[in-house]
Amino acid sequence: MASASAAGARNNGTSVGPFDAEGSFRQATALAAGLRRAAVRGAGATVFAAGISFAVQLGAMVVLARVLTPADFGVVAMVTTFSLLLESFGMAGFTEAILQREGITHGLVSNLFWINVAGALLLAAALAGTGGLLAGFYHDALVRGVAEAMAGVIVINSLATVPMALLQRGMRFGTASSVSVAARIAQVAASIALALAGWGFWALVAGYFASRVTRAAGALATSRWLPKWPGRSKGTGESLAFGLKIYARYAMGYGINNTDNLLVGWRFSASALGFYKKAYDIFVLPANQLTAPVWSVVITTLSRVRQDMAQYRRYLLGAIGVVAFAGMGIGADFTLVGRDLVRFLLGPQWGEAGRIFQLFGPGIGVMLLYAATGWIHVSIGRPARWLRWGVVELLLTTGLFVAALPFGPRGVAAAWTIAYFVLAIPGFWYAGKPINLGAGTVLSAVWRYFAASGIAFGAAYFVVTRFALSAATPGAFGALERAVWGTALFAALYAAAVIALHRGLAPFRQLGGLLRELAPRPATLALSPCGAPDAAAAPNIIRPRSD
Repeated sequence: MASASAAGARNNGTSVGPFDAEGSFRQATALAAGLRRAAVRGAGATVFAAGISFAVQLGAMVVLARVLTPADFGVVAMVTTFSLLLESFGMAGFTEAILQREGITHGLVSNLFWINVAGALLLAAALAGTGGLLAGFYHDALVRGVAEAMAGVIVINSLATVPMALLQRGMRFGTASSVSVAARIAQVAASIALALAGWGFWALVAGYFASRVTRAAGALATSRWLPKWPGRSKGTGESLAFGLKIYARYAMGYGINNTDNLLVGWRFSASALGFYKKAYDIFVLPANQLTAPVWSVVITTLSRVRQDMAQYRRYLLGAIGVVAFAGMGIGADFTLVGRDLVRFLLGPQWGEAGRIFQLFGPGIGVMLLYAATGWIHVSIGRPARWLRWGVVELLLTTGLFVAALPFGPRGVAAAWTIAYFVLAIPGFWYAGKPINLGAGTVLSAVWRYFAASGIAFGAAYFVVTRFALSAATPGAFGALERAVWGTALFAALYAAAVIALHRGLAPFRQLGGLLRELAPRPATLALSPCGAPDAAAAPNIIRPRSD
């Protein structure tokens, strides 16, 4: 492996790695005056890339749903329920450790890289070795082969974790997002090509391989970093402990998010799981497009202002308000038109997925808001509290899933929605307690969006049913027509309700200002090779607004 100097000190103006000749991370902290702008631009690049990924994923969903069967998706989901958790070792934990820690060195990061790779090898061996047990659990012999194949994906993905974290710490969010988009495109291209060639569920497995290889190669190339051999480095033990706490919390959350798949696959069949999983995938699309892409941006930004609690609260509540505005509208609209949306996207053979999805819909907005509790825990450096709260989540949601199982996959979907509503307020109270941020403060920032979405949904549902808008053209295009008209009606009513409850256009002005800032303007923010605002560019950096 390259030495510290070879990997990090080639500073000839064309290739500069993340570490200097002494092994210290190059300046990647935005000037105080430019932090908000750098964060917003980073979020813009990330959300834009997520939009491209969404379009690619949506196109793949439309094609693959018509080429493969629900059982094909189901047998892969039986394995990925476990493999994605193992694959996330390090990616959930070491990433946050690198982002949140005040200072990092080449030696520390290299140690984390090798720990991550070693852990991935052990977990991959465990998955491959238990393939037979999984096949017996699900009563499906195909599961064993898929498990053995997916073990390789775990190892390949581990190579990308640390270099991706270095890109994000250097605020090179656009570069990191480009790598993610390329990986998504590679996955989709491989899956569609092989599905059309008749590979069945193996086309989906091959897509995972293509995605992870592309991500690892892209991250290593664009970060301009290679690890040195492991050795003594200050902070390794502390960062490992921090990362393991984050991963333990992630694993607990992952268990919560996948117990439903486990129960549905075990109790019913691969086809039933295929319907349920496809509905769930559409359910979490808003989170994948709105909150998941900006996780690193938010954690990086909030971690840097946590010493100024007034500024921290402004940034946090501003972000929560935007998420509530978008999330509550999306959730209510999907509840209204979700069944037709699924029918158009996936085809008539996926009708049961549409009926399941409608029960997920009311929980979408609350799910997006609830994700902000994790922002708080991680950014203030309290992963142990987040882990303890995960026990509460696990007990509540698992109990609801088991209680709902006799009602079939639809009952399990309804249990998800109930769980988010029950957990939201206590979750914000617990997360905000160390910084004296009460749940009431969060509620005051979002309740109007809750009310507006409820009012708009009720009025739109009345109009749709009263005037028989549901009796439009039959078939897939009829479903699209109903979804478009229903969404347009809801959007108009939601906008009117938001204006009325806020007594003005303030939410729209705030959103419009944010969208203008998200737009890329390279001349406005000069960047150093690591992606941070250069000191020489300070006069061009706009100061953060007080709002």
